[in-house]
Amino acid sequence: MKNFTSRNILLISIFVATCSYCISETGNKLLQTDRQPAVVGKFYPGDKNSLEDSLKAMFKRAVPKKIDKPVLAIICPHAGYIFSGDVAASSFNQIEKKHYKDIFVIGSSHHALYDGASIYDEGDFITPLGIVKVDKELARLLVKSNKCFTDDIAPHNGEHSIEVQLPFLQYVLGDDINLVPVLVGGQTENDCKQIAKALKPYFNSDNLFVISTDFSHYPSYYDAQTSDKLTAQAITSNSPEKLLQIIHEMGSSGIKNLQTALCGWTSVLTFLDITNDIPNLNFSIITSKNSGDTPFGNKNEVVGYVSIAIYKDDEKNISQNDFLTKDDKDKLLKITRETISKYVSSHVVPDIDSKKLTPGLLQPCGAFVTLKENGELRGCIGNFSAEKPLYQTVQDMAIAAATNDYRFNPVAKDEIDKLEIEISVLTPMKKIKSIDEIVLGKHGIYIKKGTSGGTFLPQVANETNWTKEEFLGHCSQDKAGLGWDGWKGAEIFTYEAIVFGEKK
Repeated sequence: MKNFTSRNILLISIFVATCSYCISETGNKLLQTDRQPAVVGKFYPGDKNSLEDSLKAMFKRAVPKKIDKPVLAIICPHAGYIFSGDVAASSFNQIEKKHYKDIFVIGSSHHALYDGASIYDEGDFITPLGIVKVDKELARLLVKSNKCFTDDIAPHNGEHSIEVQLPFLQYVLGDDINLVPVLVGGQTENDCKQIAKALKPYFNSDNLFVISTDFSHYPSYYDAQTSDKLTAQAITSNSPEKLLQIIHEMGSSGIKNLQTALCGWTSVLTFLDITNDIPNLNFSIITSKNSGDTPFGNKNEVVGYVSIAIYKDDEKNISQNDFLTKDDKDKLLKITRETISKYVSSHVVPDIDSKKLTPGLLQPCGAFVTLKENGELRGCIGNFSAEKPLYQTVQDMAIAAATNDYRFNPVAKDEIDKLEIEISVLTPMKKIKSIDEIVLGKHGIYIKKGTSGGTFLPQVANETNWTKEEFLGHCSQDKAGLGWDGWKGAEIFTYEAIVFGEKK
């Protein structure tokens, strides 16, 4: 038998834009009951005992459970187990060993293009470990109730993105599984939004979401590490726009042999469309590797794998969406623009009738106002103090950002219409004992030593893609004037922010 090279094996998971599934002689979808395994013996062992031994070894090597709160979703790879199994097991190590009402496994089709997503509802899934029951009643309800879903099972034939996740679920949960297999075939942002809208009511603590995707395909070992890091950070920002931006940037970056930064991007984008407006949701990167880290891969052309766990922090604070409604945010942005316009034009601060404002806008809060022009920073000043009502703090900071940021000249009249406004409403600061308490993208930091101090807003970590050490070092050096390592002998405070702005 001809030996497979690592390139041959890696090509198993390449995304192709062709449709090659079977239809009956009449042109109708195939009639079948249970979905038989398609990649057994290729992606994972076909013998029950061998598969159990393989899973046992992978879970032993995997990152143990590190999330102390109930995990609502995981993102995990779907390549051959010899390449990505340890990373996948690290994801499944994070879930609760409990009964889930339903487990939604969302994968992107590698072989077929079609609108929306296909939900398998005609039978159960079979693996060497036994039967994985499909919640056919819910599957059929979803198809019946949403135009974005089809019950055409043909795309599932030969597809591995859902199948390879099932033995992991069986190993952890046994037979106590109600599966909803969702295979995304659409390739547009609108497809993802429609699928997300249909699935969002089911994203809760009763259910588990498993998002199936590999990361970079076929760059060199170190280029893959760079691409995977940036893509993972975009995902943990919980921003669909940020993810699309990074995918585009990686695609045009000129990285040699990079065919995609995220092969299951439609599945991940769908998930972020579900979660991006849910308060207190945390994304934790568990581990990241690529095929070059295994004895079976080379470092010239690799595939990247990242494990991410998603959980909710139920601690109540003002960063929750119910603190400020959409109307509140729109009102604050309007107040900010009117204030800048009047003050720059005539040095007059407009009066606001507080009787017409909601309790959220009257609550004392700290805030920052950031001004940009043509995408570049034009001014940013804030106040941590919660002495004034929020709307007044925002007015004060708007004037200061436009006229008193020492890094820039005051905003001129002819610049007002070119400005883009962003507001960051701050939670009270909390002194931390360890930098392990800092969650990049969630926490802003304030570093203080003596009379020197400086801060970075939470969004700075996402915009720069810095590591935690870089986040601290730049803040200490560039903002507090304490030097790169000055934070090690200083007081460090964290805070959160509700960030919103104008879209142009």
